[in-house]
Amino acid sequence: VQLQASGGGLVQPGGSLRLSCAASGFRLDYHAIAWFRQAPGKKREAVSCISASDGGTVYADSVKGRFTISRDIAGNTVYLQLTNLKPEDTAVYYCAATESKCSDYEYQYDYWGQGTLVTVSS
Repeated sequence: VQLQASGGGLVQPGGSLRLSCAASGFRLDYHAIAWFRQAPGKKREAVSCISASDGGTVYADSVKGRFTISRDIAGNTVYLQLTNLKPEDTAVYYCAATESKCSDYEYQYDYWGQGTLVTVSS
């Protein structure tokens, strides 16, 4: 079982990025997939999640309207589209999987990707 996060990089404020989380060894439609992020000197926080059963989505208030989570079940990949990026979005972004429902609590996630760095700076 493995999650591989990618797509991070350096972008100017107002710019966009698309993060990918490729899953292997399990099916996305049996697992909820979440994105968390950890900014320098801060605790890791939940950003968004897509549920296993119906693909329902949830977002943190800080990213609502700017980030969009989606999934390609056939390709076993979850995406996080980041738009209108702000310097405070700078963080390492992690994807995580759980057989339970979407949650903001890290301990409920069984599998984690290695993280991809997003830097928003002019």
